[in-house]
Amino acid sequence: MLQGINRIGRSWVGRVVVSILFGFLIISFAIWGIGDIFRGQVRTQVATVGKQDITADAFRTAYQNEYQSLIRRTRQTITPEQARALGLDRNVLARLVTESALDQKAQQMKLTVSDGQVVQAIQNDPNFKGPNGQFDRNQFTELLRSNGLSEGQYVRDQRAVSTRLQMADAVSGGVPVPMAMREAVHRFQNEKRNLDFVALTPAQAGEIPAPTDQQLQTFFDERKASYRAPEYRSFNHLVLDAAALAKPDAVSDEDARRYYDRVASTRFGTPEKRNVQQLVFPTMEEANAASQKLKAGTSFEDLAKERGVDDATLNLGTVTKGEMIDPAAAEAAFGLAEGAASEPVAGRFGPVIVRAAKIEPGSQKPYEEVAGEVKRELAMERAKDEIERVHDAIEDQRAGARPLPEIAKERGLALGAVPPIDRGGRDKAGNPVADLPEPNSLVAAVFRSDIGADSEAIRLPSSGYIWFDVTGIEPARDRTLAEIRDRVANDWKSEEVQRRLSDKARELVEKLNGGAELAALASELGLTAQSATDITRSNPRPDLDRPVVTRAFATPVGKAGDAATDAGRTVFKVTSASVPPLVTSTQQAAAVEDQLRQALAEDLLAEYFADVEKQLGVTTYPENMRRAIGGES
Repeated sequence: MLQGINRIGRSWVGRVVVSILFGFLIISFAIWGIGDIFRGQVRTQVATVGKQDITADAFRTAYQNEYQSLIRRTRQTITPEQARALGLDRNVLARLVTESALDQKAQQMKLTVSDGQVVQAIQNDPNFKGPNGQFDRNQFTELLRSNGLSEGQYVRDQRAVSTRLQMADAVSGGVPVPMAMREAVHRFQNEKRNLDFVALTPAQAGEIPAPTDQQLQTFFDERKASYRAPEYRSFNHLVLDAAALAKPDAVSDEDARRYYDRVASTRFGTPEKRNVQQLVFPTMEEANAASQKLKAGTSFEDLAKERGVDDATLNLGTVTKGEMIDPAAAEAAFGLAEGAASEPVAGRFGPVIVRAAKIEPGSQKPYEEVAGEVKRELAMERAKDEIERVHDAIEDQRAGARPLPEIAKERGLALGAVPPIDRGGRDKAGNPVADLPEPNSLVAAVFRSDIGADSEAIRLPSSGYIWFDVTGIEPARDRTLAEIRDRVANDWKSEEVQRRLSDKARELVEKLNGGAELAALASELGLTAQSATDITRSNPRPDLDRPVVTRAFATPVGKAGDAATDAGRTVFKVTSASVPPLVTSTQQAAAVEDQLRQALAEDLLAEYFADVEKQLGVTTYPENMRRAIGGES
């Protein structure tokens, strides 16, 4: 083929033909085959800030670090889906974008920090200090190595962090708090109001006739979405933990007695306690000399005064044997009769003489009284060692498509069958289903799974696992009025009561604002007006619901208002209001000023960060972000 092209290309006609053919070939590749040569490479970064890209690797690393930190802080099992629902991925990307923007702004402004400042910051980091409180080079190196960082990389990161902090301090440091703002907060926190009020109950709504079929149907149609039946799922679950594997009947009396002897003093009674006194000596010779004085009749207290030992040093307090730090001293102290002093003992901190000033005997239940509990505890201890072995065996059976009921029967484990429940763990009557193991994690996992799906076992917080199989799914659907007629009728009546009370309350408010007296209006309704004094936003009276207090502080003095409550509706009139003077020298006023200054600083920084990012230009790539952490579109 190449030889044929070569022969054609020797004439000018051939060269034209070949040029045209190759031209079409190049154009076709440009359009369909290798368009990236002309249109640019496929983007893999998650964001572009100015002239810098935030790579997928950098985003993934930052996300995983923050994800693990979230789990450690909350001490809960958080799934990747839950983390994304909390907005963790967006927060991490926002932080990386801000850091990149500030770094570029610092470069534009030619800002940096000196080597000495960076070194000082590293040396003052408590994570790098040794037992003596000083910077430990070996600990610094080891921590960097364990986190996969080089020294140069860490120094560069610290320099960038210090520069950002200086920029932030220049923007928001020392922000003055306006006096008007401080006075507004003071008023909000300390204003007191007095009001007269009357509580309207459903009795004031009058007799509510039963709704007609048309009224009920209209009410239901307008609120059909709120009566929609949620998705329900039923499932089986198998719990593997120490309690499920424990076999108390298999524990022999001999083993149980040995376990009882080991833990009886702490588990089945109170241990003996002694009020212990202790003298420490520089040498054993001095300790022996002091022992001779004690034997000659010198009291322990006089010997302590002679040696200049105060009571706080002399008395160790009333302790159990296990609470004493020095094992040798503990052994000696708990072998003495009450009031006796020991021979010199080579203690952990030097030669000591101890004295049992007072003895509080311990108490202990006999073995026969707690034999059943002892066997259960010992069985539980033994079962903990079996959990992982049984887990692996069950996983093998699951991989072999063995049904969960068969596995439970074969291994003598209880199989839980849960009737249809919704995502909130409630049955069809709206009641929470009791006795669900690890309900939050289990129900969430059930609603992520499907019938016939091979779901991963859920790890229990203590020790153990839960397997489950979804056995039924009832999709969400619209209910008919016939299914829930009584419920709809009750809702209609409740709303009608509230409507009538609202109309009655509005009428009373208009009369009060027109000059009528609340006591007289209440008397006409067969009610009694009440008064409330010195009400604050943070400390309302028990007989005033929160909506009433909130509404009362939004109503001018001398005016009336009303608010809905759990029991009906409350009508009130604000009779007076007072605010104590603001004293700026109090500790509370200083704390409020600090909080306001911090809030102002955060607002300023947020505005500055947004402006810097706007100047540089920020483009994000959600699909690349999703790929980086394996999330769903």
